[in-house]
Amino acid sequence: MHYAPLNLSDKIALFFTKSMRFFADTFFKKRYGHRAVVLETVAGVPGMVAGMWNHLISLRKMQVGYGPKIRTLLAEAENERMHLMTFIAIAQPNAFERMLVLIAQAIFWNFFFLIYVFFPRTAHRIVGYFEEEAVYSYTEYLKEIDEGRTPNIPAPKIAIDYWNLSPNATLRDVVIAVRADEAKHRDVNHEYACEYDRSI
Repeated sequence: MHYAPLNLSDKIALFFTKSMRFFADTFFKKRYGHRAVVLETVAGVPGMVAGMWNHLISLRKMQVGYGPKIRTLLAEAENERMHLMTFIAIAQPNAFERMLVLIAQAIFWNFFFLIYVFFPRTAHRIVGYFEEEAVYSYTEYLKEIDEGRTPNIPAPKIAIDYWNLSPNATLRDVVIAVRADEAKHRDVNHEYACEYDRSI
């Protein structure tokens, strides 16, 4: 489900997301497992940054109402971390990709922190659009598997344990589970962005 941009903030968020998509498509092409390793590293940043910042706001204001949002955002970050751990077991990134992960995370952490502090609505919309692209990418990954271009290998144990999959689960089952997670993150972050509009 695509959230149509309504204002300049949404358009900037969508433009930024599409720009990142272009670079990912250019660099990784159809190597979806390796794409997932790098992108899931970045995907784990927003929930942690936003959860941390809302935690600090709660401390400063000495108000308890931030708890549910903090827990949701930190759970999102943990979920994205498990995506990364799963795809590391599947794709086994090389030394260059591991270095790329470090660089991407260092840059994106600082960038997203500044965006979230000053423009939290836009930050949540960016994440919503990121997750829209993630759902699309995992759908394409699933298509590659179904059409035989990517081997449907057995699911790694870490994925079986985390998503309570069948012992005979395959990569296809993992991709379906991850895509469902991303769809949930998409909806949550678009809703958080919309909450700022309703509070005005």
